[in-house]
Amino acid sequence: MSSDLLVIGAGILGLSHAYAAAKRGLKVKVFERSATPLGASVRNFGQALVTGQPPGQMLDLARESRDIWAQWAQVAGLQLKRNGSYLFARTEAEEHLLQAFCSDRAQEHGYNVELLQGAAMKDLYAGQFRHHRAALHGKDDQQLYSREAIPALVQYLSQEMNVKFHFSTLVRDVEPGQVHSTAGSFRGEQIIVCSGHDYQTLLAESMAQLNPQTCRLQMLRARPTLNLNLQHALLTGLSCVHYGAFADLPEAAAVQAQILRETPHLHEQGIHLLISPTPHGELIIGDSHHYDSDPSPFNAEQVDDWMIELAEHTLGCKIQVVERWQGVYGARGPGPFSFVRAAPGVSAALMHSGVGMSVGPALAERNISSLWGGAR
Repeated sequence: MSSDLLVIGAGILGLSHAYAAAKRGLKVKVFERSATPLGASVRNFGQALVTGQPPGQMLDLARESRDIWAQWAQVAGLQLKRNGSYLFARTEAEEHLLQAFCSDRAQEHGYNVELLQGAAMKDLYAGQFRHHRAALHGKDDQQLYSREAIPALVQYLSQEMNVKFHFSTLVRDVEPGQVHSTAGSFRGEQIIVCSGHDYQTLLAESMAQLNPQTCRLQMLRARPTLNLNLQHALLTGLSCVHYGAFADLPEAAAVQAQILRETPHLHEQGIHLLISPTPHGELIIGDSHHYDSDPSPFNAEQVDDWMIELAEHTLGCKIQVVERWQGVYGARGPGPFSFVRAAPGVSAALMHSGVGMSVGPALAERNISSLWGGAR
């Protein structure tokens, strides 16, 4: 039996496309080479950030994705924290940057933020973070536990949306109207390849024209020695030179100069601290950034040590590492994402940055809308 849409890859982009099509009443099949999603979509922080996105298309996508995540949390039972994030200013330069952001860009583009300073800063978490100069509360930011959220979304799509999944199934080839896999051949009106950082198995020639790379990240799961009861995602001013909402502001130059002058190793290793609480009282901590066509499989203990030091200073307490792993995502293409029409009825959806959880749901909605429009 022919399907309307065949999706290759059960990461966040693949599942988002499947959802956008299924809610239109379309018949959807999803193929995933492993028994459960194991790529970028479950190795990340689970931060769906609105605040960090630059004005324009990415900010719009993050806001639209925020609403979709809220829908999924309601219907699929995802644990979704909707009370935002805190970005801490540790230095005078970082504080000035956050002040400039709030007084200008945040107002112009409607970022839902509040800058905590002075007494408000001392009251935050009973004074646990009073050693920082200020905190930007990004009120629209959301956070989830990807390892549980992605399987829950798969279950919802399968049981409630009639999406058919083929796990442990390698798709060997795609052509207009047909997918050839280890489970047989399947017919579909449209085929969308959401293969993450795999640029060689499917549509390799089309992907090669984008000149993409892969980003490898060192990441940790840890227990704090204090019961922080953390209910927000945490970032520091290091993120201001990484995220587009801040990085092009004039005040960011002083932050970058201070990093290069005082902690050049953080710049060299692409380290900017993110901390996400899990539903189980632990913290996901990272990350570093290493780019290549074939990233090294070997982690450097020194990089982990630097991240642990940053985390302990930010949290104001010691942590105990319980797990280490490599994050990974597709990176450095012609823009933050691509939707490539490789052949009639055959497309590839690719992220070129680590914000798939933040913008992927709305990006898929737009892609499916471009192919089918509204509900059938």
